[in-house]
Amino acid sequence: MEFFKLYKMKAGYTKTLLERILLLAVLVIFGSCKEYLDVVPDNVATIDNAFANRTQAEKFLFTCFSFMPLDGDIAQDPAMLGGDEIWDAMPSQGGSGRLYLAMGAQSSVSPYFNGFWSGSKSLFRGLRNCNIFLENIEKVPDIEVTEKRQWISEVKFLKAYYHFYLLRMYGPIPLIKKNLPIDAGVETVKVSRDPVDDCFSYIAQLLDEAVTDLPLIIINPIQDLGRITQPIARALKAKVLVFAASPLFNGNSDQESLKNSDGTPLFDKTFSKEKWDSAAVACREAIEICHRAGNRLYYFNNAIEQGVYRLTDTILTQMSIRNSVCRQWNEEIIWSNTQSRSRTVNLQRQAAPRWDPFYLDNAAAYGTLGVPLKIAEIFYTENGVPIDEDKTWDYTNRYLVRASKADEKLYVKKDYLSASFNFNREPRFYADLSFDGSIWYGQGIYNDKATNLFYMQCKKGQVHGLKNQISFDPSTGIYLKKLMNYQNVIYGIQQSFTVVNYPWPIIRLADLYLLYAEALNESQGPGTEVYQYINLVRERAGLQAVESSWTNFSTNPIKHTTRDGMREIIRQERLIELAFEGQRFWDLRRWRIASEEMNKPVTGWDQEQSSATAYYRPVTIFRQAFSLKDYFWPIAEAEIEASGRKLTQNIGW
Repeated sequence: MEFFKLYKMKAGYTKTLLERILLLAVLVIFGSCKEYLDVVPDNVATIDNAFANRTQAEKFLFTCFSFMPLDGDIAQDPAMLGGDEIWDAMPSQGGSGRLYLAMGAQSSVSPYFNGFWSGSKSLFRGLRNCNIFLENIEKVPDIEVTEKRQWISEVKFLKAYYHFYLLRMYGPIPLIKKNLPIDAGVETVKVSRDPVDDCFSYIAQLLDEAVTDLPLIIINPIQDLGRITQPIARALKAKVLVFAASPLFNGNSDQESLKNSDGTPLFDKTFSKEKWDSAAVACREAIEICHRAGNRLYYFNNAIEQGVYRLTDTILTQMSIRNSVCRQWNEEIIWSNTQSRSRTVNLQRQAAPRWDPFYLDNAAAYGTLGVPLKIAEIFYTENGVPIDEDKTWDYTNRYLVRASKADEKLYVKKDYLSASFNFNREPRFYADLSFDGSIWYGQGIYNDKATNLFYMQCKKGQVHGLKNQISFDPSTGIYLKKLMNYQNVIYGIQQSFTVVNYPWPIIRLADLYLLYAEALNESQGPGTEVYQYINLVRERAGLQAVESSWTNFSTNPIKHTTRDGMREIIRQERLIELAFEGQRFWDLRRWRIASEEMNKPVTGWDQEQSSATAYYRPVTIFRQAFSLKDYFWPIAEAEIEASGRKLTQNIGW
């Protein structure tokens, strides 16, 4: 029983009659054995041993790290398949909770992904362990002062991140600043939620305290990659303060009625421009320290990567885009999750089509992760503006079919019939997506001038189209290419699929640049520096600057000159640049536009059709339902009961 464990005493400690009565009362109140919040360690008897020397203390440090959420794991990260960005054709692989979350089937009785709140790997348990570490690290006799300070900073960083992760999901949460004493009374155990502004302030405070004693860079990459650095702490603070300034948390009148049981309001409905000012400063500081540490946008170096071939600019640009994510520890990555399950073998297997027609029976590539049409639509035209704004692009007739031309052969197979929708799009469209007729660069063929480059054939009856097993084709007809390493190779049958693994990137420099552009635009309006940082990202993507693209090609040529117009541009740029990286799920929420975007139907191409004209007809796969209550997770009813109802439920649940 969990609460019996929580009240274990230290070795040699004699319980008085009063203490036994207290323990019995706790067990009666929490007789369901349902965990609420861990307030004291379940291994009190061994704490002194855990900090007896440096070696044991380091083990406890790694225990604090072990609670890192499994970002990038399609079964454990709600942001991967729990939104509207990727639609899973085979949800039983790795758990169905992710699909039910995307379908809007969340419940307060048994919330999906509730393990972040309660369970053996809950973040509250992680916070408890962080507090144990901070309370006991000074006892360690054989550790150097510099190393001890670094460890303390790392654990403060983890406390900040675990609080932020919970805050993002649940809104206001109980702050776990320190563990309650072992003799805490029953009422003391029953905590309530802290106001959301207090939560953000405490997280920022922890990050400020942490950064001083963290290293600028990792000196020993073989041993320490994944450990926390100053750029990571500054980048996380930038992201935290951008969230604090965003509409979901800044002046959100929809949450005005959310209060603690004593009447304490948990949201301030008054908008604060100062929050955007602070976010812009934090972003700028983070960028400066990342630059000092050597972070820069990744560009594919052909001479190093594929020196035997002179790649065309078309493929070089796509390689820069894809490998900014898939090349492990490249110079753009600020922070990656090194936990084994946050590495990407399973994710890549789920996304991979059987692109080589010779090995269509290979069972290790599933190809079940489809991209909805509405996501494919957000990518720009080749002129760097939205497809419904480009005055040179025929938006009305985008589903009409035409043949690929010779100068388009590295995008769509020459002479292949495809929808106009798939032509004259920006490089990220072709780097991130794979669709009927599209070229798949890789599979061991690295000369992009070769005549036998792989291409997809997705209509019914074709090699990559609907056959006998729909579960091995994406339900939308559009495959997810971006997260696939270009050096992956399928061969033979059954399990013969070589996957080049990489740790999941949590924050990369492009993300930080776009956060800064957003914060600065909200703080000061559009200007030189706002354009500078969004244009750095666009340049790597093979696009013209915002100013020239909108002036020359948009039906709204002055859009970029206003705060509202630039806000829309920056948001679309984030949704494109960070597509499929688990960012859209949270961005739509913090912008308070999820109820608009996630109520658009999930559509795809008509995979029941074998002719091009019939295939390129959008069909609805699912209609999602998202409302006010879905902006935050429900707190499990059992947890609310265990708190003596001091915890208040989120609105709508």
